[in-house]
Amino acid sequence: MPWFIKRGRADLLERFNVPLDEYIRRCEQQLADWDEMREALERVQEVEVRQSKEYGARIILARKTGEPFAFNGNVANAGADGRPLVDNLAGDCCVEVPCVADAHGIHPQPVGALPPQLAALITTNVNVQRLTVEAALTASRDHVYHAAMLDPHTAAELSLDEIHALVDELLDAHGDWVPPLA
Repeated sequence: MPWFIKRGRADLLERFNVPLDEYIRRCEQQLADWDEMREALERVQEVEVRQSKEYGARIILARKTGEPFAFNGNVANAGADGRPLVDNLAGDCCVEVPCVADAHGIHPQPVGALPPQLAALITTNVNVQRLTVEAALTASRDHVYHAAMLDPHTAAELSLDEIHALVDELLDAHGDWVPPLA
């Protein structure tokens, strides 16, 4: 969000407790845990298998047994009847809502309307995501620039020329991970 992370404003990071390196730390810890697990698995002949607390395993179990499992899931905002699950967001965006899995499928639950200021903020980010998807579908480098320009945080911090240069640097840095763009 554009209000909490500003160049030259470390006081805001402290005031709002914004852990900029938290994701990197979590990824590094996860990689270390996987290395440790691999080494442990290579040393033993027998592996103890326990039920995971991950949603995937529990959703599959609910589908197989019919025993309902409630969770929060990311789904298209258009419900089974075509009406939005979140009333004041577009039907084609992804929303995280309460869901129930059972033998008949996954059933997202409608939640009504969000406070208008929250719906407006989310819509801004949905528009950035739409442009990013459009860039991928059309291989348009211009739409990548457009998406970055529309991003509230990027726009609050960088000029259009800086955004253009940042996009170029990021695309170059990601190399073959990004398909060719025209």
